[in-house]
Amino acid sequence: MQRGQAVLARSIVQSRSLSRSSCVQRQLIKRALTTDEAKPAVEASKVPPIQPPPPPRQSRWGSFLQILGRTTLITIVGGAGAFYYFTQREKHPGPQLPFDSSKKTLVVLGSGWGATSLLKTLDTTEYNVPEELLPLHTLAPERRRRHAEPRSIIQPTRYITRHKTRSVAVIEAEASDVDPVNKTITFQDTSEIKGSVSSTTIPFDYLVYAVGAEVQTFNIPGVQQNACFMKELHDAERMQRQFMDCIESAAFPGQDPQEVERLLHMVVVGGGPTGIELSGELHDFLEACSRSHDDLKAWYPEMAGKVRITLVEALPSVLPTFSKQLINYTESTFKESKIDILTKTMVKEVKENSVVLQMPDKSIKEVPCGMVVWAAGNKGRKLTQDLMAKLPETQKNRRGIEVDDFLRMKGSDSIFALGDCTATSYAPTAQVASQQGAYLARVLHQMAKRDNLTEKLLELESVAPAVVGEEEKKKVVEELENAKNQLAKVKLRPFHYSHQGSLAYIGSEKAIADLPFMNGNFASGGVATYLFWRSAYLSTLFSLRNRTLVATDWLKVKLFGRDVSRD
Repeated sequence: MQRGQAVLARSIVQSRSLSRSSCVQRQLIKRALTTDEAKPAVEASKVPPIQPPPPPRQSRWGSFLQILGRTTLITIVGGAGAFYYFTQREKHPGPQLPFDSSKKTLVVLGSGWGATSLLKTLDTTEYNVPEELLPLHTLAPERRRRHAEPRSIIQPTRYITRHKTRSVAVIEAEASDVDPVNKTITFQDTSEIKGSVSSTTIPFDYLVYAVGAEVQTFNIPGVQQNACFMKELHDAERMQRQFMDCIESAAFPGQDPQEVERLLHMVVVGGGPTGIELSGELHDFLEACSRSHDDLKAWYPEMAGKVRITLVEALPSVLPTFSKQLINYTESTFKESKIDILTKTMVKEVKENSVVLQMPDKSIKEVPCGMVVWAAGNKGRKLTQDLMAKLPETQKNRRGIEVDDFLRMKGSDSIFALGDCTATSYAPTAQVASQQGAYLARVLHQMAKRDNLTEKLLELESVAPAVVGEEEKKKVVEELENAKNQLAKVKLRPFHYSHQGSLAYIGSEKAIADLPFMNGNFASGGVATYLFWRSAYLSTLFSLRNRTLVATDWLKVKLFGRDVSRD
């Protein structure tokens, strides 16, 4: 029994020793493992870190594209922001000064190039300005080409006057009488719907007479009844309708070949810039250019090659104001386009279906045609003739109103005249009228300044004797001298026209330009000149709104072709 207990005790002791040895072994193993794990970390800390590979080097072309992309993005965003800012500024012009009874009344009669240029430049703080409207024929050639819509071309006069410092009263009516002695103007309401008052008379201190001119028919029979004019915008629309009527009638089934030939013969009378441009534009609209498909050839293939265009000019050559080089270039371009030019040929009568011509050899020839477009000169309106008749001693020129070097009507100190209604040595062009309008606005500003200084001078001279104190007397004397010096500096300079060049479109996306350069002229013609001609057209428009709408219309025509509808 005791032996068994001893064996049992020994086995217990052995098991305890074994457990202790196993515990020690586990601790040693753990310590060894910990030491082995720490060694690589210590060794790794002694090794230098691995550097990342350098980024791939960007090529010069890649950096250029990156800079170009950023620049383009900034330009687009900045341009869109600036465009939005200017459109909103034009849309919301702000408040205006009201009517001031102490200011002089300046009446502007007309709404053409000259009157509009005057209004844009005029400082209305010095005047109360009522304006009587006449039709504005801005860019009528673009309308007859169906390149721009009427609403895109026309600049409402109220849009211009709304942006002036002082409010301008705009009256849409027709002047019936101008009294240069009593300084009054009478006009009639010609709208279809009239109110209780259809006629009124208003006084003026100064009148700017800029009513333009009407078509000169030279009393040739049938011109007024049977020819299309190109003076106003509605004339261009009428010509477009008649032109499309000729095309549609010629395309009617069973039409006689001789009648088709007559309907497709277009006669343009007048070899000036208007007649030349119209002939070229008709050619573009009728005949296909080699790189264009937006004309009638695409819609009326049966008419191709049957259309004839004849330009009639009484003078020995077309475009008399251009250089001989450009005249020859125009004639050669017209010859390639199969446009006939008849110089030294006079129109004797315009009939419903033909035009009677006197040829260079004095023979009379009747030429069948579908349409006659008249672009041969201007004459004064009846209102202008009546005004000149009231000043018979000074107004003797039958071409129009005679003016002095300051555009003042001879015989009247209160009436200024500009544009086509005057008889000057300048050509009746929009360029001349625009420069005259801007000049007259500056003259009126100087006159207002002179009147204010004169009034101030008279007031100081009347106050000076009543001044008692030495200091006050000295102050009044200084103000008098200052006013006299300022008044002496106010001088009115005479008008001088600065010719900026002549441009004309001759068809087939070509134009001619006769531009002043150094001490001579620079003559150019071709496609590049055509692009310059278009940019010049945009620059002559009156507002950002017009430029944007017309440019958009041009883009629509380029993408989708011309409009061939009748209305």
